[in-house]
Amino acid sequence: MSEEYEVTFIDRDDRSARFLVRGVTPAFANGVRRAILADVPTLSVDSVRVIENSSVMFDEQIALRLGLVPLTTPDDYRPDDEVTLAIDVEGPATAYSGDLVSSDEAVQPADEDIPIIELKEGQRLELEADAALGVGKDHAKHQGGVAVGYRHLQRVEVVGETGEFEDDDPEIIRGVIEEGAAEHADADAENDDLVPAAAFDNDLSRRYPGKEVAVEDVPNAFVFDVESDGSIPVEELVLDAVRTLDSRANELQEAVQL
Repeated sequence: MSEEYEVTFIDRDDRSARFLVRGVTPAFANGVRRAILADVPTLSVDSVRVIENSSVMFDEQIALRLGLVPLTTPDDYRPDDEVTLAIDVEGPATAYSGDLVSSDEAVQPADEDIPIIELKEGQRLELEADAALGVGKDHAKHQGGVAVGYRHLQRVEVVGETGEFEDDDPEIIRGVIEEGAAEHADADAENDDLVPAAAFDNDLSRRYPGKEVAVEDVPNAFVFDVESDGSIPVEELVLDAVRTLDSRANELQEAVQL
């Protein structure tokens, strides 16, 4: 990786972000993607104590569903820390993730409307569950990143006019473009603008009607799309992933020097 790199956020909220990173190699970009999926610790249900389950679903199936409920993960939790959650729902009703009661107010289901089981008249679900920290490379339930991808930033230049009698065939492109032909786009465009392809329905012929364009990858510039399951804010998820890469690189450097 280059000693100097630049990060530009294109759009973001608590659950998702799209950002551009310049000055990194493809190997490092893939390392960040893998670290987001595999190395960032999150809380998830690890063990279940069933008090009563008179539903039609086996205890093990209920436990599996509980393990897949994303839990908000405070940044001060350590590997040996645990939190207990309890649920007690009697039918006729549907037990939802929002019915889980946590022993730590900072740890809650990231979504309250995840269905666990539909209970009929006379059925009841009562249990306690312990949640512990883990990472995605050990179990998928600890993957805080539910959708993580990246692609080259692409720069678009106008190289000529389409033929007088040629139809403007769709020229589909995905991701984000770096504007290189602002004078042929809309009035507010400037060169070097970052424009999501969805803004022109992914069709370059709409952005540059009647023009022949050239598209090329910008070297060492990658656009990341990251979505969190809600256990960790997306910005913290990315930063934690980069920190794990840095930590492993330092460990390797020390080992080589021995």
